[in-house]
Amino acid sequence: MSDLVLLDTDILSMFFRGHPSVVSRMEEYTKDHEKIYLSIITYYEILSGLRHIEATRQIEQFLEFCLFNEILPITLESASIAAKHYANLRKLGTPLADMDLLIAGIAIENNMTLITHNMKHFSRIPGIKVQDWGE
Repeated sequence: MSDLVLLDTDILSMFFRGHPSVVSRMEEYTKDHEKIYLSIITYYEILSGLRHIEATRQIEQFLEFCLFNEILPITLESASIAAKHYANLRKLGTPLADMDLLIAGIAIENNMTLITHNMKHFSRIPGIKVQDWGE
């Protein structure tokens, strides 16, 4: 059985748009795993984007998807991990957005591989495991 994965917002968005590579990798992953994991940050980003454009059908699909999968919260530990990486990256002059750091903190805390289409962005965080299913 492979490592558990945490989906970044861009990958989940690509999945809902039917991106062939992402859909294929998700199907392969769910053969061995009961659930897909996303962070509360990704939940917020997807839902707020869909509500902004009033995409009622897509909102219903997303909420149904969430019922059958697992949304991981921000904890004190994941927030502390994110804060540590924020400080280090800012000192280097290469800060990342708070939302991305929080997603990374959740992935690191739970020892999950972060699945993202933004490898360049997240690979700057020491100790994080990342893969791109959108290739």
